[in-house]
Amino acid sequence: MTVMAVEAISQRDLRLRSKDIMDAVERGLTYTVTRDGRPMGQLIPLRRRFVTREQFAAAVRGAAGVDLARFRADQESSLEPLMDDPYER
Repeated sequence: MTVMAVEAISQRDLRLRSKDIMDAVERGLTYTVTRDGRPMGQLIPLRRRFVTREQFAAAVRGAAGVDLARFRADQESSLEPLMDDPYER
């Protein structure tokens, strides 16, 4: 999806033509919403990028391993020392 030129629309236009405007945003158009001629915000398309399982695996292949003992120690050190065990009876 490529982003098209920015078009200025008034707050009233947004209210009256919201379906058409949102459809255009979905197609890649970006709008600057104005109030009394002053820019107030922008409507921009979200970038959704889906990756396959293989792409994800390739991306994390070089990631550092997790030391489980150290991870558990970090978790336990951050717990409240006076927490009660709900299963202790």
